[in-house]
Amino acid sequence: MNTISRVARVAATLTIGLGALAACGANDDSGDDGGGGDKEKTIALLLPETKTTRYESFDKPLFEAKVKDVCDKCKVDYLNADQDASKQQQQAQSAITNGANVLVLDPVDGKAATTIVKSAQSSKVPVIAYDRFIEGADYYVSFDNERVGQFQAEALVKATGDEGDILMLNGSPTDPNAAQFKKGAHSVLDKSNLKIVAEYDNPDWSPDNAQKFTSSQFNKIEPQELAGVYAANDGQAGGVFAAFKSAGVTKIPPITGQDAELAAIQRIIAGDQYMTVYKPIRREAEKAAELATDLANGVDIAGFEDVDGVASFILDPIVVEKDNIKDTIVKDEFYSVEDICTPEYADACKAAGLS
Repeated sequence: MNTISRVARVAATLTIGLGALAACGANDDSGDDGGGGDKEKTIALLLPETKTTRYESFDKPLFEAKVKDVCDKCKVDYLNADQDASKQQQQAQSAITNGANVLVLDPVDGKAATTIVKSAQSSKVPVIAYDRFIEGADYYVSFDNERVGQFQAEALVKATGDEGDILMLNGSPTDPNAAQFKKGAHSVLDKSNLKIVAEYDNPDWSPDNAQKFTSSQFNKIEPQELAGVYAANDGQAGGVFAAFKSAGVTKIPPITGQDAELAAIQRIIAGDQYMTVYKPIRREAEKAAELATDLANGVDIAGFEDVDGVASFILDPIVVEKDNIKDTIVKDEFYSVEDICTPEYADACKAAGLS
């Protein structure tokens, strides 16, 4: 899908969001419980884990703030599964039993989450698959995940000069996004001259597992001989970096990442990580919040596209390297210069034009 069509779609959905705000106010005044009415609506937000910093620091507060902004009679019931699919099943069932009007679900296990979808829909509770795709969900809000993997792989090809041996660390096998990142990355790497000497699908996206896997490979290949590392997210990139540092490597090869975590941005500034993929979480969280309040208040939904039979709103990811941090992360107020440029990184920030 080209950028022009994406821009048009985002413009359309913004218009819908404004209409939903008016509709929510109108329903509140009307007292019609079939719409907004005076009856409080409950939106259950179910997030998968806390190891990745984005969920507690960004997704949750941004989602809650937007719901509060657009619907006075809506409340958010927040639940985190701590990477436990069974716990998430229980949380979802409890939310349904307690009268949730909408579930916004970022699944621990995409396949297992289809059970949650069926249970919710049998109770006439719509489900928004948030960030990760769930088969059979009513709606899906996320980024172009294959493109994320392509961006990462393209950056690694550029950084290595398209030659040499690399390691490849993918995400959790139970995360449907991980498969899409992996597919996108392989579509680039398999056509390149880079040789993947070892590949790992990392349970739970664990940074510790990433460090252990990378360190184990140093028994087979000298760390200095690696041209680069494909790491599917910033947490794993941190584990990879730690492995190289523990091995005494002073010149770190290019490492990819995703999520624009603060530690990753600082590593990029310092030259210890090559890039990350920034997915503007504010846009994703606010779109999901607008969609959830629309559904809770009976507002008709439009402006979506079809992704495997699910009405979807797909946003564009952004490549972040050292030279565009100011124009992306800082410009969007995702992090401030003060957040990034702590004393440890002051000199690196000055060299990068961030002081």
